Amino acid sequence: MTTPAPGHDTVLVLDFGAQYAQLIARRIRECHVFSEVVACDIDPDTVRAHDAKALVLSGGPKSVYEPGAPALDPRLLELGIPVLGLCYGQQAMARALGGRVERTGVREYGRTGLRAQPDGSVLFGDLPTDQVVWMSHGDTVTAAPPGSRIVASTDASPVAGFEDPERGLYGVQFHPEVAHTERGMDLFKNFLYEAAGCRPNWTSVSIIEEQEAAVRARVGDDHVLCALSGGVDSSVAALLVHRAVGDKLTCVFVDTGLLRHGEAEQVSETFRRDFKVNLVHVKAADRFLERLAGVTDPETKRKAIGNEFIRIFEEVAKEHGDARYLVQGTLYPDVVESGGQRTATIKSHHNVGGLPEVMALELVEPLRLLFKDEVRRVGTELGLPEDVVQRQPFPGPGLAVRIVGEVTAERLETLRAADRIVLEEIRRAGLDRELWQWFAVLPAVRTVGVMGDGRTYAYPIVLRAVTSQDAMTADFARLPWEVLERISTRVVGEVPGVNRVAYDVTSKPPGTIEWE
Repeated sequence: MTTPAPGHDTVLVLDFGAQYAQLIARRIRECHVFSEVVACDIDPDTVRAHDAKALVLSGGPKSVYEPGAPALDPRLLELGIPVLGLCYGQQAMARALGGRVERTGVREYGRTGLRAQPDGSVLFGDLPTDQVVWMSHGDTVTAAPPGSRIVASTDASPVAGFEDPERGLYGVQFHPEVAHTERGMDLFKNFLYEAAGCRPNWTSVSIIEEQEAAVRARVGDDHVLCALSGGVDSSVAALLVHRAVGDKLTCVFVDTGLLRHGEAEQVSETFRRDFKVNLVHVKAADRFLERLAGVTDPETKRKAIGNEFIRIFEEVAKEHGDARYLVQGTLYPDVVESGGQRTATIKSHHNVGGLPEVMALELVEPLRLLFKDEVRRVGTELGLPEDVVQRQPFPGPGLAVRIVGEVTAERLETLRAADRIVLEEIRRAGLDRELWQWFAVLPAVRTVGVMGDGRTYAYPIVLRAVTSQDAMTADFARLPWEVLERISTRVVGEVPGVNRVAYDVTSKPPGTIEWE
């Protein structure tokens, strides 16, 4: 676990295996209260040690009666701090407190009409009696815990919400974190401000001030390197640390040979022209291709790339004041997806799970607590140009994780050429500000085609375009047919070795945004 600087209240989100656990944390932060996702089996002493102001229990995919289902430690309900249970979290609370949870045979999924009893309610006090919420459950709380009051119901859920304000215990059957719950943010605010007494002071300005002070206190007079990619994360991290240490910072941009068309030149030129920081440009394409030769497993790719990055930074450190620290733009989702919060490892981000076990440099990660949208707000506050702040995310391993199978110079050039067309056509259509990411993928297969009255056996290109707010969840973009047609025509006509274009219509979950 990590904690913000003193002066902020902390709300812990206990993850019972929910699809939306990180979204709950984001919604709480949008209320300007710091929150963090932790494992559901957290010890009460750990909660006390981190001075948590409140707990939120997430939903989960299992039944509370299912063998092996995560259990709620009843001692957490006796800590004297407010607790809000959502969906599975509400059911686990009700069961632990002596209520009744049953499988009635009637499930609720999707938008559902809710009848609230706002009079005297903490959660619903200023909300309308009739509202629309998002449900996703099979089990149902049919009897509220003794001493609590029913404050909401639906046709299928007699206890869609209960409260016990004297003990600070609250539960709702629906998902207020999902946008389809019309007054979900209002419910969170009522819980955070009214029930828990949290202060709304987690802001971009406070984050900048606290991280500046933390970096200054940690590095002292030592020299610092920053791993700069040109993306919003590393750019924000670089400017934040530069405010703290000034000329003791040297930014290192590594041209891995895995970048998009013209990107290496653009990043180097932009930072030398627009930012008054020391910049070292390392050209290392041959090194990375050599490390990736014969490698087809995506986890092995990420780890090989992460290791090579660190070795290069260590070499640069010796050449520039024997720097001791390395700044990275690591974000909270990077840590979560790499298994850093006791969750399953989805993929090892090259800057987290892909790092070597032994390193000569100590990491400084001023953005480690933040989601992408928070980083963008901090970047705006720091004065970063709009085109940098809103730049679409690009993975640290670059095109290596958009090439399925072995990465070769030939396959890189094929993907780079196709990706350039995708970028151009999305911008031409004016869709670049509506999408989270849009790019090309090169699978490890070939397909039969007909070109110029002859048979071809060439690569397909897969187009990926998604909408999202923080990359923890994403939906495939409904691109206009004419845009897809232009991309397909240009890719097949202009990129040698490609004879087919497909469009990926998978959301996250169940897929991920990147293919590897």
